[in-house]
Amino acid sequence: MKWMLRPMGNASKSQTARKVFAQNLRRVRRLKDLSQEALALQAGLSRTYVSEVERAERNISIDNMGLLADALQVPLHDLLNPEMFKGLEN
Repeated sequence: MKWMLRPMGNASKSQTARKVFAQNLRRVRRLKDLSQEALALQAGLSRTYVSEVERAERNISIDNMGLLADALQVPLHDLLNPEMFKGLEN
């Protein structure tokens, strides 16, 4: 069986995975009415780190992405989907 890689949907070229994750993380956090500090505490990370991730300034590891997704109680793949939370305010 051969595996073929395809580009993801209509995501714009400037929309990196880091930016998509950052935007979706912020959207879900705000939807759940959590502060960065509360999210960081639940995930076992620092508030400064969460802030840097939300601004796409930090190249986050997949392990920390998982911690944040678990803290928000959403599947990690949803936080990487550029269309998932598009209609929500930043």
